Amino acid sequence: MIILGVDPGIATTGYGVIKYEGNHFSTIDYGAIITTPKSALPERLDLLHRNLRLLMDKYKPDSFSVEELFFNKNVKTALTVGHARGVILLAAHEAGLDIYEYTPLQVKQALVGYGRADKMQIQQMVKVLLNLESIPKPDDVADALAIAICHANSSNAGELFRIK
Repeated sequence: MIILGVDPGIATTGYGVIKYEGNHFSTIDYGAIITTPKSALPERLDLLHRNLRLLMDKYKPDSFSVEELFFNKNVKTALTVGHARGVILLAAHEAGLDIYEYTPLQVKQALVGYGRADKMQIQQMVKVLLNLESIPKPDDVADALAIAICHANSSNAGELFRIK
C-alpha cells in the first residue's frame, strides 16, 4: 500500500510518501511545499493545490492521511491553516482518494505508544522506522511521514478515521 501523508500549513506543507508492505516500511519521497508570504492567499492556495495534485498523479497513492486541525489560540493562524487544509482535502478528493485524518495524539500513540511523546521522540521514530540517515527537515516533513506511518499502523481500523 502506498500512503501519502500530509502535515497542512500555508507557509510550509510537509508531505511524505511511503510504501507499507508486510509490516515493512520503505520511503518513496518526502519534502515540503513552501509558499511565500509575499504572495496573496489565493496564489499560495493554488500553488499548494497544484503541487499536491502533481504528487498524487506521480505516486498514485492508495491512501491519503492528513493531520486533523487542532485548536490554535491565534485565530488568524487557525483560519489560514484551515484554508490550506481545505485545499489539501479538495486535492485528495479530486484524485479519488479516501481521506483519513489523525489527531496529534493518535500519531504519537501509533509511533511511540505514548500520547505525550515529544517532537524529538516522534522524529527519531520516523528516522528509525523508515531507515533514514537523518531526521527529515523541516519538522513539517517529519510530521507528514509520521502521519503516513500512523495510517499504516491504523489501516486495519481505517474506517474509524475516514472522513465520510
